[in-house]
Amino acid sequence: MLEIYNEKVQDLLIVDPKLKPTGGLKVRESPSGAVYVQGLSKYPVDCYEMIERKMDEGYNNRSIGATLMNQTSSRAHTIITIEFKQVHIEEDGRRTEKFSVINLVDLAGSEKSGQTGATGDRLKEGCAINQSLTTLGTCISVLADKAMGKAKK
Repeated sequence: MLEIYNEKVQDLLIVDPKLKPTGGLKVRESPSGAVYVQGLSKYPVDCYEMIERKMDEGYNNRSIGATLMNQTSSRAHTIITIEFKQVHIEEDGRRTEKFSVINLVDLAGSEKSGQTGATGDRLKEGCAINQSLTTLGTCISVLADKAMGKAKK
């Protein structure tokens, strides 16, 4: 579970500030083309209740702040990745595995400084939120154009 706060990737399941890199975690691409976050913690779980507990733990570590519109406004985008692995052993001893990955994304809402009353750090956070949402929108638009055969780049 991670958040993107002020353009830095932070692990929400690591509470000790000494263990968190000051510049945030690095987003990398593997030789196979898979995107991953270097150093992001993983925790094995074996039931829904354990998933829920980990999600609650991360939720409590999110970056939040008060604005005129919301006393507990999320100041970051949050991504939760859940990897499922199902192992089945056949009667003849053969082992089969199925692997699935689910990414849940919670985007921070766009900000209008006049309505939120944001100043100082809250205003900077709002600007970073709006910039990242604009960039995401541009990426989606380019991908949609490409899928429709309209993209030139």
